[in-house]
Amino acid sequence: MKRSLIVIFACVQALFLSACTSASFFVANFPQYFNEAKITANVAYGDKPIQNLDIYRPSIKGTDKRPVIVFFHGGRWTDGNKEQYKFVALNLADQGYVVVIPDYSKYPNVKFPTFVEDSAKAVSWTYKNIENYGGDPENVFLLGHSSGAHMAGLIAADPKYLAKYDLSRDIINAFVGLSGPYAFEPDEPDLIDMFGPPERYPLMRVPTYVDGQQPPMFLLHGAEDDLVVFKNAQKVEEAVKKYGGSIKLKLYPDMGHIDLVSAFAWVKKNDTSVPDDTTNFFDAFKSP
Repeated sequence: MKRSLIVIFACVQALFLSACTSASFFVANFPQYFNEAKITANVAYGDKPIQNLDIYRPSIKGTDKRPVIVFFHGGRWTDGNKEQYKFVALNLADQGYVVVIPDYSKYPNVKFPTFVEDSAKAVSWTYKNIENYGGDPENVFLLGHSSGAHMAGLIAADPKYLAKYDLSRDIINAFVGLSGPYAFEPDEPDLIDMFGPPERYPLMRVPTYVDGQQPPMFLLHGAEDDLVVFKNAQKVEEAVKKYGGSIKLKLYPDMGHIDLVSAFAWVKKNDTSVPDDTTNFFDAFKSP
């Protein structure tokens, strides 16, 4: 019996780690059926059908307001949805955070910067409304993976996105990015169409907007990432060191592009410190 369970677990693990398929997301999100977190789904943050978000509230009892993480999923600005990443929210909710996962417009329906503008709108809605869901608007953090990290990084660095809603970057206590393409050169037809023409490329790069006033940043990357090179994070670090601010980088050996986000799931390639590293960083910048 014990051997059978080990074989089953190995098969499940292999399925999850194979790719971001529907089956692998089902495996990752299976604990939702046993988790006590309270989920409020499909809350509108704008007028477009895509502009809605899910809110995960921890099962921790008490009346204290909880810190808030807004998580932006990846998908190359073209794919993915908030439901696929319940496993990230449930992990963080178990650590005492209220977690918000928005959907946002994607290419080819829109081009840059519309998906970033949607994301900023979701952050604005969260800041102005999350207290109604047990969250603390004085402790709002941004987290993103891959293209989601790129968008969250732009919101943290470029003040114009939140200024549209009469908000400043000061509402963001800190930002953590997983495997983010913060400063890349579009080199494929859809990316060129999405972000081009070339003279506009600086507008989609996070280092362009670093000015010393951005919130603290922690950029995590896998040493075996063959989709996004670590140089993206290093370029942000160079800009922060030049203009001032707080930044931390960490490179995880033997981890690829998907591994950093899959580390939040109950089944993973190996034990990693990614979730704890993330929340420990956020904890350091909580307001009293």
